Amino acid sequence: MKKIGILTSGGDAPGMNAAIHSIVTTASVHNIECIGFERGYNGLIDNATCALPLAKVKHISHLGGTILKSARCPKMLEDRYRQQAITSLNSNSLDGLIVIGGDGSFQGAHLLSLLTDIPIIGVPGTIDNDIDGSDFTIGFDTAANTALDAIDKVRDTADAFERIFIVEVMGRHSGQLAVNIGVAAEAEQILCPEMNIEPHQIVQTVTAHINAYLKVNGHASYIIVAAEKTYPDGASALAEMLTKQIGIDCRACVLGHLQRGGMASCADRTLATKLGAFAVDSLVNGAKSVMSGEVNNQLVLTKLVDTGLGKKKIDPYLLDLYKNKLSL
Repeated sequence: MKKIGILTSGGDAPGMNAAIHSIVTTASVHNIECIGFERGYNGLIDNATCALPLAKVKHISHLGGTILKSARCPKMLEDRYRQQAITSLNSNSLDGLIVIGGDGSFQGAHLLSLLTDIPIIGVPGTIDNDIDGSDFTIGFDTAANTALDAIDKVRDTADAFERIFIVEVMGRHSGQLAVNIGVAAEAEQILCPEMNIEPHQIVQTVTAHINAYLKVNGHASYIIVAAEKTYPDGASALAEMLTKQIGIDCRACVLGHLQRGGMASCADRTLATKLGAFAVDSLVNGAKSVMSGEVNNQLVLTKLVDTGLGKKKIDPYLLDLYKNKLSL
């Protein structure tokens, strides 16, 4: 193995640069050259490459975003563009490709792997922490701490005005962020898919809980942490409905892409370093069409096709703890 390509795809996640640094430095130990494809699969399709010598990746682990840039790429759903991607892999004489991204990125990687003998390995980089095959994904810890810091500040204002706040976090298909952040922030209510509240029942359910909470605690602040799209019309619409129902001012705070940015945490840099290095070592050892991950402190490989099965669940003890002990 003499030359491998790297790309970052989909939503950016803090720690992607640490993964790039680890891949390039580990490849160097094996005397493997690295090149990057810019802007995700778009760069692979367009053959937009850049050299990745050791000097280029030095001291990038703390940087947010990704030095290779990232983007969504609907073109990967079309066979003609996947064929162009394969042409790029061949024209660059690559012996392997490492894709840093989430579920959609790995679907693309799996589709490419069906068209080429060039081994492809994924590294899980997504703040949603919704990838099967790794206890944590790169970026989750940083995003959770960013949101937690914001909620702690919101709590100060909520306490001062005895006001209700809805803080919307990312994770429209998974409550990993919402539950972990909500429990850590001592939120009075958490809304996410795993809570199994039907959208049309949310206003009624939350109103009843708020009234019960205020009856016990008197005038007090009340924080709701909601995963995006849990309430179909969004946090602002929910805040307006609750204000009308309860008669207490309710405000929405949508954190949005704030959660994606910032300096990667120690946990994310460490995880990125391990998974990036493991991806290179696995390529050298003949692995293909798999993702590098960590489960129970053990480095493992999972088939790319199995990384988006949706089997990964929120810590059941944490979920039970919130539902039965922390919600009032």
